[in-house]
Amino acid sequence: MGQAREVMDQLTEALTTHQDPKTIGNLFAEDAVAHTPDGGEIHGRENIAEYWRQMTDAVPEARFESLSSFEVGDTAIDEGIYSGRNTGPLAFPDGTSLPATQKDITLHGVDFATVKDGQITSYRLYFDQLEFLDQLGLLPEELTQ
Repeated sequence: MGQAREVMDQLTEALTTHQDPKTIGNLFAEDAVAHTPDGGEIHGRENIAEYWRQMTDAVPEARFESLSSFEVGDTAIDEGIYSGRNTGPLAFPDGTSLPATQKDITLHGVDFATVKDGQITSYRLYFDQLEFLDQLGLLPEELTQ
């Protein structure tokens, strides 16, 4: 197992099994860039850590089931299922938030982490936003049919 795989596994652990915002932040380089479906392009360790803090606040007992994991050079790739119950406020990129829906979510996703000198420098996350909002009961009825 190489460095990229080790760092990605530490990130998964800090986001789910043993949620730890400080560890999450420390896994990213100061000038890291993350691309997310819901938060867009996020620059800098602190902003990326804040993105993840909002998700761990919204789904505090999240689980991750790995379907496949790879390491290619300096990049780790995970495909899996992120699941849990929305018991905390759901923050949106514009700064607004909604109260918890108390609904269960199950999201299939893929993420890529490029690592240099033990820290993530580039991170890309992919999941279906419409599926996420639908599971939370937040889509207009005309989009759920």
